[in-house]
Amino acid sequence: MTITPTPLDGCIIITPRIFNDDRGYFFESYNTQTFNNAVGYEVNFVQDNQSFSTRGVFRGLHLQKGEHSQAKLVRVTKGEVLDVAVDLRQKSATYGQYHAVLLSEENHQQFFIPRGFAHGFIVLSDVAIFQYKCDNYYNKAAEGGLHFADPDLNINWGMPAAELLVSEKDLQLPFLKDAGDLGF
Repeated sequence: MTITPTPLDGCIIITPRIFNDDRGYFFESYNTQTFNNAVGYEVNFVQDNQSFSTRGVFRGLHLQKGEHSQAKLVRVTKGEVLDVAVDLRQKSATYGQYHAVLLSEENHQQFFIPRGFAHGFIVLSDVAIFQYKCDNYYNKAAEGGLHFADPDLNINWGMPAAELLVSEKDLQLPFLKDAGDLGF
């Protein structure tokens, strides 16, 4: 595996070593020891999630607040998405900044997002299957998020806003300046 740091401290991109032959391919998608060595601390994933979406579907920017915050290891097993993490750690040098990664069934890359970040993605292909591991259980009372079109974040989603399919719930999310204390 190749580990690539991003400009956001703690966020890394993991690219597996792929073994191809006339039968297809093989790669190790996860190894606890290798992963923990890469991030520099022990992460105990407790929940796996999967979503299916079509072109233009936007999911995010979601987070779990305070003690319920979640680190995530995300990947795409079908299709292609633009995946985004926003640093919400108030003492971080990159607070309010984002990093975007193109994840696809072709590049097999994974994106690790530590606790203290909002996370979202947009589907760029006709369909996408998105999978992610979380190191903390979902807690409805702790859910939160940020509006995808926050002008202060200025995220380039790679698609006109008019083409996005956004849930009513996500359209009601606040801008960062109005989000209040998120517990990071």
